Amino acid sequence: MSEPVVLQTRCCIVGGGPAGIVLGCLLARAGVPVIVLEKHADFFRDFRGDTIHPSTLQNLYELGLLEQFLKIPHQEFSQLMLDLNGKQVRGPDLRHLPTKCKFVALAPQWDFLNFMTSYGRQFSEFQLHMQTCATKLLREEERVTGVLASSPQGELNIQADLVIAADGRHSELRIQSGLPLLELGAPIDVLWYRLPRELHQENEFALGHLAHGQMLVTIDRGDYFQCATVIAKGGYQQIQERGLPAFREDITRIIPQFQSAVQTLQSWDQVKLLTVQMNRLKQWFLPGFLCIGDAAHAMSPVGGVGVNIAIQDAVATANLLAGKLQIGPITPEDLATVQHRREWPAKMTQKIQAFAHHRLFDPRRGFGKTAIFSRPSRIILGLLAPLLRRLLARVVGIGFRPEHVCSPEQKKVS
Repeated sequence: MSEPVVLQTRCCIVGGGPAGIVLGCLLARAGVPVIVLEKHADFFRDFRGDTIHPSTLQNLYELGLLEQFLKIPHQEFSQLMLDLNGKQVRGPDLRHLPTKCKFVALAPQWDFLNFMTSYGRQFSEFQLHMQTCATKLLREEERVTGVLASSPQGELNIQADLVIAADGRHSELRIQSGLPLLELGAPIDVLWYRLPRELHQENEFALGHLAHGQMLVTIDRGDYFQCATVIAKGGYQQIQERGLPAFREDITRIIPQFQSAVQTLQSWDQVKLLTVQMNRLKQWFLPGFLCIGDAAHAMSPVGGVGVNIAIQDAVATANLLAGKLQIGPITPEDLATVQHRREWPAKMTQKIQAFAHHRLFDPRRGFGKTAIFSRPSRIILGLLAPLLRRLLARVVGIGFRPEHVCSPEQKKVS
């Protein structure tokens, strides 16, 4: 067996999702040599989040990329709508946010990742290795010194001053690190599937639909809807046992306009199970090693904020570490500043998501049937609606601690 090819870099980022790619771009922009590893051959995955929130759009504006990004086909939602038993209900109102863009942009995540990758490649310090899977953390005594990775060219030995795990909620490197994980639990799972868009369907659909004790999310992708049925944790087998016809009927009970579209679901192979997790690390780092994004704190899909929080982690990490990576080794104290900066927003968001799980959308009682949807509660909420919509907009659109790009900038490759 041939010896691994040895590569040397200042920072190795494992995971080519939003956190990994954005952080790689920001570090390269600051003149820090960085290698990003992505185990897949491309970024095309249906189950990835499509929402680009106002705080992320603000980061693109700060980088001078907003105008170019908005040329990518997308939809803009300044108000998020909910269909409750056939009645349109206004949700978070983003029009009053103190941001450049007062809307959520819906664009396929693969378009966002390809866009940011093109930006990163303008810097000579940016390297992206596709089809390259990190298999082992390398250590010298107590310090992480790099990773072993498999690639189409063979095994790689990547030596780095800092290894960052941005490889999601199932992070292999996080498991190898032995960092303690606090499981918070989630009472829901999600089923993902596509339904074709038909000419008679109206131009705008609410993002969320609650009816008959069930919840369905529809993401408009032009010629089809990416749909998500929210189910009780562990309930997929029972749904399969009822059969596809019953599943199709459940969909049309919530959205009658899908009566003919659901007939395209002819196999359970067209339905993908997303097992929802909610957890966070008690400590995000070891000497020479740091977890960010879902590797540090897996979020529920409630609010669709996971991508935004991961990107905010990346921006904060670049702000705090880029300058130090340019000139010398990173200490555990340096890494602790990242956790200190980003742990509170993650905790607060998860608390709200846990409240939504158990008080708003409890699958044991049926979605939309909990006490907060009772008639007296609806009257009170109606009186407070304008204030609540603005408050929710702040939480969903910006988050608890929005980050701004403050990392250094070097000139691009000519």
